[in-house]
Amino acid sequence: MALDNFAFVFVAGFITALATGIGAIPFFFVQDISDRWNVVLWGLASGIMLSASVFGLVLEALGEYISVSLAGISVSPIPTRTFLLLGGGLIAGIVLVVVAHDVIDGAEVHPKRYEEADFRKLLLILGILTIHSFPEGVAIGVAFADLGLEGGLQLFGVVVPLLAVFMTIAISIHNIPEGVAISIPLRSMGVPNWRLVWWSVFSSLPQPIGAVIAFYFVRLAREFLPVGFGFAAGAMIFLVLTEFIPEALERGAELPRGGRRELCAGIACGVLAMVPLLFV
Repeated sequence: MALDNFAFVFVAGFITALATGIGAIPFFFVQDISDRWNVVLWGLASGIMLSASVFGLVLEALGEYISVSLAGISVSPIPTRTFLLLGGGLIAGIVLVVVAHDVIDGAEVHPKRYEEADFRKLLLILGILTIHSFPEGVAIGVAFADLGLEGGLQLFGVVVPLLAVFMTIAISIHNIPEGVAISIPLRSMGVPNWRLVWWSVFSSLPQPIGAVIAFYFVRLAREFLPVGFGFAAGAMIFLVLTEFIPEALERGAELPRGGRRELCAGIACGVLAMVPLLFV
């Protein structure tokens, strides 16, 4: 495996980390971001992640047997082995998130501690963040499984799978409301704007590392690729259902109807934005 491929995957993961910093940009211009917009952003991220998981990862795992076009859907008999590999991956992804939550339970790091930590504590915080954001990195790495092979998009002289492009965009958009959530308590401490951006990016730095690790394993054992796709999809779907949507509803608790209207609108926009994945 060429080192250039690993560098390309790392850069894609780093782009998603930088996107978290975008969540801090509004604070350069306003004092606060309304709960309504926070709920919409979390809904948008949820819709995008769910669509990327189903339209992208799951269908990619079954790509040899399911064909989607404007003319309709064509399904061939799917081998039991493929179902088992995909199902096993989905379950493993869910287990990863559950175990990760158990590991960091009680050690959840509040953004206010970033500013107060010394170097050793920052390394500990980064370790906790690694466990927290690893599934997103895995999703990026798995999506790049066909990097350099035929059938993708030419970028900087490299053939990049369209699924990888969509997944990088999807996780970047998902990271924006996370950047907002990190910046709010830091802003209340009077932290300068440029440091809001830095701490937001810092929170997602483990993602490029997870992307490279996942990419290495899916390229090493391509016959188990459905496991990788299922693993990433299971982790992301479970994250959406147990973290993103509850976070949105918590943010919108004071809004009319508990913010459900804004949440549904955001989810719908996210799903529609990722529909092109069906025709990749």
